[in-house]
Order: sequence, then C-alpha cells, then structure tokens
Amino acid sequence: MAETTSGKPLAFVVEHLDPELGSWSALEYACIARECAEAGSQFLLTSVPESLQMPDNLARMEELKVERRSVEEIFVDRKSKVCLLDPAATTELSTADGDQFEVFLFGGILGDDPPRDRTSELRQKGYTGRRLGPKQMTTDTAVRVTRMIVQERIPLDKIPYVDTPELRINEYESTEMPFRYVVDSQGKPIMPEGMVELIKHDADKAVDDLI
Repeated sequence: MAETTSGKPLAFVVEHLDPELGSWSALEYACIARECAEAGSQFLLTSVPESLQMPDNLARMEELKVERRSVEEIFVDRKSKVCLLDPAATTELSTADGDQFEVFLFGGILGDDPPRDRTSELRQKGYTGRRLGPKQMTTDTAVRVTRMIVQERIPLDKIPYVDTPELRINEYESTEMPFRYVVDSQGKPIMPEGMVELIKHDADKAVDDLI
C-alpha cells in the first residue's frame, strides 16, 4: 500500500463535474482505478449525481469507489492535505509533494479540447494548487503523471512524453490527438484499454454523418 508519512494511503480523486458520463470518461476512469489499485493507492470518483447510472464496466469494478458526496465533504478535516492539480497553478508538482499531501484532486474533465477550465470550480474552494507542465493532458494521463511523481518519485521533467501523437484510423485516414501522453517502453502513448477502438469508431461515425 502506498502510504503517506502519516501512515494513510495516498488518495487520487476525480471530482466529476458533468451531469453525464460519456464513453471516453468511462474508459479513463476504469484505467485510473486499475492503475491506482496496482500501485497500492485509492481512487475515488466524487460528486457523482444520484441520477447518474454507472456504465457496466465501472459498476463491476471493485477498485473504483463512487461517492455521491463532494471532495469538500469527504476531506473536510484534511483540507491542507489536499493538492489540486490545476493547469493555472504557478508551481509545478514535485516529488516532495508526496510527503506534503495525502490527497491529489483532479477536476473532470481535464481532457477538453480546447480546455474549458473546469478546474476553476475546485480552485475557488481554496485548495493548494500544483501544475503538471504547460501541455494539456487527458484525465488518466494527469493521474498517471501525478502518481509517477509522488509515489515513484520520478521528477516531472524526467517522465517520457509524446505530444499530439498521430493515430492511424485506417489505410487512408489518421487523426492527431491534441494532448500530452506518457509513453511506454516502446515509445507508444499509453491510453486506456479500448480507447483506440472508441476513437476509430467515433471517427468512422463522423464520416458517416457527413455522407
């Protein structure tokens, strides 16, 4: 179990800021839940409306804890230990922050293109903010990078990235993903299981809509 200096497990929290939960987010959340469990940390999805039904792939996951309460309610007694990953913050996340904070908070959906600054809703609550560099990341990438920094103690500038990778749709078409991704040992961008297929499906659907 990945623990803080106080002996409590590190928690990675996505405050769900949408009334719905799309296919893209469902794949990202499942990926985050699996990776956090493998790393011995917790993953919480908070502020989920009562009216929102979890997709089957998430509802069956023991690694995912769904909370109707907000992060503000859950960690009311530990506000100083909550770090908000905020693109507008002036300080970059460092390995030392793994000792200072116990909860790392993300505003869903980070991966909007162009960014809509959804994190502003959490910024107003007064949490200490940290940044993950100048490039926009998907939510699962942002959590992955944060975990690498505060758990694995890899500095932000030492993590291997690729920016705006090109994804081949078919023999004739490709699409450029407008985000920064961590790459694997083969130099390929790490994406949630099923994401490439979803992107290709959406691209085919968009073409069909034009015909």
